Amino acid sequence: MWVSNQSSLDDFILLGFSDQSWLETPLFVIFLVAYIFALFGNISIILVSRLDPQLDSPMYFFVSNLSFLDLCFTTSTVPQMLVNLRGPEKTISYGGCVAQLYIFLALGSTECILLAIMAFDRYAAICKPLRYPIIMNQRRCIHMASGTWISGFANSLVQSTLTVLTPRCGQRVMDHFFCEVPALLKLACTDIHVNEAELNVLAALILLVPLSLILGTYVFIARAVMRICSTESRWKAFNTCASHLLVVSLFFFTAISMYVQPPSSYSRDRGKIMALFYGIVTPTLNPFIYTLRNKDVKAALRRALTKEFWVRTR
Repeated sequence: MWVSNQSSLDDFILLGFSDQSWLETPLFVIFLVAYIFALFGNISIILVSRLDPQLDSPMYFFVSNLSFLDLCFTTSTVPQMLVNLRGPEKTISYGGCVAQLYIFLALGSTECILLAIMAFDRYAAICKPLRYPIIMNQRRCIHMASGTWISGFANSLVQSTLTVLTPRCGQRVMDHFFCEVPALLKLACTDIHVNEAELNVLAALILLVPLSLILGTYVFIARAVMRICSTESRWKAFNTCASHLLVVSLFFFTAISMYVQPPSSYSRDRGKIMALFYGIVTPTLNPFIYTLRNKDVKAALRRALTKEFWVRTR
């Protein structure tokens, strides 16, 4: 009864937790609060990284890229989820579903590569400190960031096209919160083994290869950190790397559990939980992980707030 008679036959129906309607109001509040925190945290990191001269470094250039990405990541799904949780209909138009699928995949793919680039930046800073300004010069950082975004959107174009072109024979009811590859492939009315193989190869390339590079990079970083004589310098290096590793763990292991498996073995409850984790929880926590564990960012935030206070009180 929650599907309007006026809904188009091209619309997709997103069940979410419709079978447990008592969860919808608490989830609406949780998602709304998380989205507000994600907006506030990521926008703050972007502004501070761009405006504070003391954060004008490759590390914070990539951190601001990550914050912008997470800002778009949550915006691609959460507003639609909030509408479906509180509104009488649980639908999304065909065009909206395709756009959401493409953008969500593109941003997720970009984040995988960007986290690997950030690991390389930490490797260059810790293992090659004297050559760091040359290795990570401004031009190279811009090229690396641009390549990351282009690669992510190119990968999404392939995966989205393969998913959308799969015959569904009129099936349009998805037991999920938003349009995602595993949920859409569950609607297929034809043999999808070829699709599964192609998508698993792409998922392995975009998830497992960057993760392997990150872990390999941190082996060299760990060796270099252990050779640092100054306890303060060692702790600063460890603190920065720990923040990045925590973000990597939160994002990669939940995404791998969803995408590096045959969609035919997709578990609806586990899929929903994992999707909520890497689609909402991780982008919300990322700026606070970097802020709460990073003295430079906290100092920059204090300077920005102090400056704003004095401007207003004059």
